[in-house]
Amino acid sequence: MYKNGFLKVALVTPKLEVGHPKFNVDEMLLALKEIKAGLVLFPELSITGYSCGDLFYQEELIIQTKRELQRFLKENSFNGIVAVGLPLDIEGVLYNVACVIRGNEILGIIPKKYLPNTNEYYEKRWFNSGLDIRLKEVTLFNKRIPFGDILFEDKDKDIRFGVEICEDMWTNFSPGNALSLMGANMILNLSASTEYLYKNETRRMVVVENSRRNSGVYLYVSSGMLESSSDTVFSGHNMVAINGDLREEAFFNTPETQVLITEIDFGEINFKRRHDNNLKDSLHREQFDIIRVSISFPITEVFHFHKKLNPYPFVPSEHPIRAFNDIKRIQTQALAKRLLHLGNQKLIIGVSGGLDSTLALLIASDTMKFLNRPATNIIGVTMPGLGTSSRTKQNAILLMDKLGITQLEKSIVEETLTHFKMIEQDENKTDITYENTQARIRTMLLMNLANKENGIVLGTGDLSEIALGFMTYSGDQMSMYGINAGLPKTLVKFMVSEYANEYKELKEILLDIVDTPVSPELIKDQVTEDIIGKYMINDFLLYRLLKCGDDHTKMAFLLEEVFGLDSVTAIDKSKAFMNRFYAQQFKRQVLPDGPKVLDISLSPRGDFRLPSDIKVVIK
Repeated sequence: MYKNGFLKVALVTPKLEVGHPKFNVDEMLLALKEIKAGLVLFPELSITGYSCGDLFYQEELIIQTKRELQRFLKENSFNGIVAVGLPLDIEGVLYNVACVIRGNEILGIIPKKYLPNTNEYYEKRWFNSGLDIRLKEVTLFNKRIPFGDILFEDKDKDIRFGVEICEDMWTNFSPGNALSLMGANMILNLSASTEYLYKNETRRMVVVENSRRNSGVYLYVSSGMLESSSDTVFSGHNMVAINGDLREEAFFNTPETQVLITEIDFGEINFKRRHDNNLKDSLHREQFDIIRVSISFPITEVFHFHKKLNPYPFVPSEHPIRAFNDIKRIQTQALAKRLLHLGNQKLIIGVSGGLDSTLALLIASDTMKFLNRPATNIIGVTMPGLGTSSRTKQNAILLMDKLGITQLEKSIVEETLTHFKMIEQDENKTDITYENTQARIRTMLLMNLANKENGIVLGTGDLSEIALGFMTYSGDQMSMYGINAGLPKTLVKFMVSEYANEYKELKEILLDIVDTPVSPELIKDQVTEDIIGKYMINDFLLYRLLKCGDDHTKMAFLLEEVFGLDSVTAIDKSKAFMNRFYAQQFKRQVLPDGPKVLDISLSPRGDFRLPSDIKVVIK
């Protein structure tokens, strides 16, 4: 269950009986028959149960455990890799270990290093620590098996993982931290974590932080309610964290086996690791004594996401009001600083009645309130051209009325026709010259007004337009400050929608602006998405490029899965996006200043640096 960099993983909290290995192995094998994944994790000591107490001393339990492990190997029909926990007697010493298994073969055995021995935990009573062991392999079932700190590597797919057991994660410098510095991009943690009030918050924080420090995936699986409740309750808390972000979480506290399934995008993870200077400075600098074991995850032709990827990755799905306020604060603070630096300058904005100029105007209005300056210091200019519609113009006027700003209307029709005559352009020929002439005249008008009114031109173009180059060079590409340069179109739409909820007196106008088809209105009835495709899809591809480093084939695969496109359409759209993105770098190279809002940016002075004449052509 691996394809195009995605590995499907399953975290299982199984039904179990404490001290009954046969029952527990039966449940594991039954679960594996139903699971379709490339990697499956079971909890710490899952073959016996964690809370066996002094039963761990008994020969009968140790014998049963080995016998059931051997049966697991014989009857395991699962095609991927499995990690299970058990107590293992090695030359008379009992260890709490994790076994990594493929088919009927144990690939490696990892002992727990840090044994908790306070409060409800007494592990040192039964187990030996894996710290400072000299063994590199052990004999089990007449086979020599790697033992200790192990890095499992699928080099072809660039997947490398190591294993921790419960308490190992909570130490100052964990085994997983060391393995990550040796190249691991995924850490598995087999745990049996007890529960008490608010512990889940601490546990979650530690898992997420380890994923950030390791610059990779952290998979955490825990035993649940069927562990003994004599003195404690067990959490059943399963988590998937990636690069400091909690991606999946479940609390499994029912008497039945439960499974959390998700997909890990190793393209995204490795792309992030290549960008991480702190990791690059640390990687391989410290040499830890580890064993490397080669593995291979089989590629599958049929791969479907257990939970579809978000088609709107830039739009906040959690805490939208908080996100709205944070974005508004960043933009307002940025513009306020620029105005404080310049003095008592006015703001000149071309107001079209579209999404971008609406957001710029709303941010400008909030900024003037923040600085205790009059709204009339904002000069909104409508510039009807050859393709302007009555709907957008009316919305622009209504919005400016409500905000109480200074309004000007300057038709560019006469100037455009004069310019056509000057350059001998047929006024009936609606080509690129027809369009760009109007865009440049609008920019010239705004710039000259800024000189006249002691102001600056506030740019309205967004990150999606910057990415696609859907802007006129030396036209709307240029301003004196690009306030929306850090927001893609789908996020601009989100912001205007949230403004509609915040300002009830503007709601009707703003919602109509949100519903209006996006258009530069340089030609009658012009619709942007008819030219460059849906912004929803383009923004999705922009996210995949800048955040995950996808190539066009992986993008096409995701377009099929997420948007239900057929394969031909998906590959066409991914190629068109990539070709357009790279061909437009020359416009990005000379962009005006503008605030970064997300953790990505196309600023040529900051996040994204390419030569203007780069040649990337995808056929």
